[in-house]
Amino acid sequence: MSFYDVLAIIGGFTLVFYLLKLAWGCWCGFRQFVLSELWQVDLRTYGQWAVVTGATSGIGKAYASELARRGLDVVLVSRSDDKLQMIAEEIEDQYGRKTQIIQVDFKDGQSIYPAIAEELQGLEIGILVNNVGMSYSDHFAYFLEIPDAEQFPLYDYSDQKITQVINCNMLSVSQMTRLVLPGMVERGTGLIINISSEVGVRPQPLLSLYSATKIFVTYFSQCLHAEYKSKGIIVQCVAPFMVSTNMTRNMTVNCIVKSAPEFAREALNTVGHSSYTSGCLSHALQNTVLSILLPDWFRMSPFLIRKLRNIATASKYDERVCKEKLGEKEE
Repeated sequence: MSFYDVLAIIGGFTLVFYLLKLAWGCWCGFRQFVLSELWQVDLRTYGQWAVVTGATSGIGKAYASELARRGLDVVLVSRSDDKLQMIAEEIEDQYGRKTQIIQVDFKDGQSIYPAIAEELQGLEIGILVNNVGMSYSDHFAYFLEIPDAEQFPLYDYSDQKITQVINCNMLSVSQMTRLVLPGMVERGTGLIINISSEVGVRPQPLLSLYSATKIFVTYFSQCLHAEYKSKGIIVQCVAPFMVSTNMTRNMTVNCIVKSAPEFAREALNTVGHSSYTSGCLSHALQNTVLSILLPDWFRMSPFLIRKLRNIATASKYDERVCKEKLGEKEE
């Protein structure tokens, strides 16, 4: 056998391998985003109650409403008592499901969880949606750049903000899971949905802290699913791209940006079909395209970081000018 024959065999096996990999990826995507529209898991089989954190707006509110529509009673957990009351009334009136509300601020850290545990005691919790989250900046920024830094002592404010982000994005996920998981294990069934972000799939400079907290959610979810799937527990990580919420300044909905209700509906359809998902076909395709067009070496390059920083600076300038003009008109 000649050297060229060996190369041809190696090339053939390589081609077959990548074709099989492509075919498997296409099948998984078809099952996850197409078949799931027709073949949906009955979420009521997990238990009577669903707990949703960050439930008064955005993705959290959308998940709470969609779970109620699918027949579950809902525990709403958030910091605004007025908004909690309003969302609870909406769900009860529209879907006829029972609700409970728990008013806490996840930025406060460890001190809030005994009160949450007491409120959840005695409930058959079948589903937990760890949705609550926050960012420390609404634009691309270096780690040491703090929003409104001129109004606060730099060290004190930045230290407080970092702690709040960690409490909200990371501590909440592990502590809420610790509260509901024992009951799920005892019953032999349960579903935990952790909302991560595509920003956390790969390192994202200028969103360093937010990106790092979201990869924690991803890894925690995957490890927990491996540990407890044999006990009947599904832990699903949902990593969306842009969804029109307060955090994204209620961006205009289009083929790239999803509305929160539409995203929650499509993401819940993927339960039972995937333990890790972008949530919808549009975001899965965006992930594929960006992984090709924006490789890690380019994302981490000084050139792209400078460009993103310039965009953020220009955006802040335009926003400031707009506010000044609005102020002049009001006067």
